[in-house]
Amino acid sequence: MSGPGFFDIPSDLQNSYFGLVGLHIEEALIPVAIGLAVALPLGQLCVRFSWLYPPVLWITTVLYAIPSLAFFIFLIDYTGATRTTVVIPLTVYSLVLLVPAIVDGVRSVPQETMSAATAMGFGPVQRYLKVQLPIAVPAIIAGLRVAVASSISLVSVGALIGNQGALGNLLQDAILYHRSELALNSVVTTAALAVLLDIALVLLRMALTPWMPRGDRAARRAARTAAVEPAARPTLEDTAA
Repeated sequence: MSGPGFFDIPSDLQNSYFGLVGLHIEEALIPVAIGLAVALPLGQLCVRFSWLYPPVLWITTVLYAIPSLAFFIFLIDYTGATRTTVVIPLTVYSLVLLVPAIVDGVRSVPQETMSAATAMGFGPVQRYLKVQLPIAVPAIIAGLRVAVASSISLVSVGALIGNQGALGNLLQDAILYHRSELALNSVVTTAALAVLLDIALVLLRMALTPWMPRGDRAARRAARTAAVEPAARPTLEDTAA
């Protein structure tokens, strides 16, 4: 008689394999979404009032330095062994990644572009939403890629505070039931989720920034141009002839 399979989830988790995958994605993306919603106006304030950026960056960096498990344990007294205890630290960790990305992206907008937007009658909010943010999309997506990968990984730590770790709960059950395939399942699925969500963000960036070069295609185009130009350029012998 064969033993439990790779996708056979212990009944104590009260979820199927795909249920745990969905729960993991939910617990990872909600903090990033909240972090982005907070970071967008906060980043604009940091750009508009430059004196605000250093203290904001200092505070978020100090909070980011707190180990996730210690953060979770500290919050248990206030929020209990609930999903909220996982969401709050992951939201804070997202902020320290997203705020600098947004600030750097917005600051990269050329002054000539801002002057043209002002001349067209755009106010501060319109300039931010219609000019600065679209141009800052590549920097923001880059920050989101790191934040999502970090969040996907850290959700698993929630397994230590009352089975709030989604796929990370499989690591505990792997020890409890002496089933190493559960640990392998958790690690492989978590890594696969991180890769798939990263690909989704890259595709989103490509859709939102059609004017940007497309990596390999741009490189091949540049290589073809470089190969054609020397052939088309007349040599000294041709000129002498």
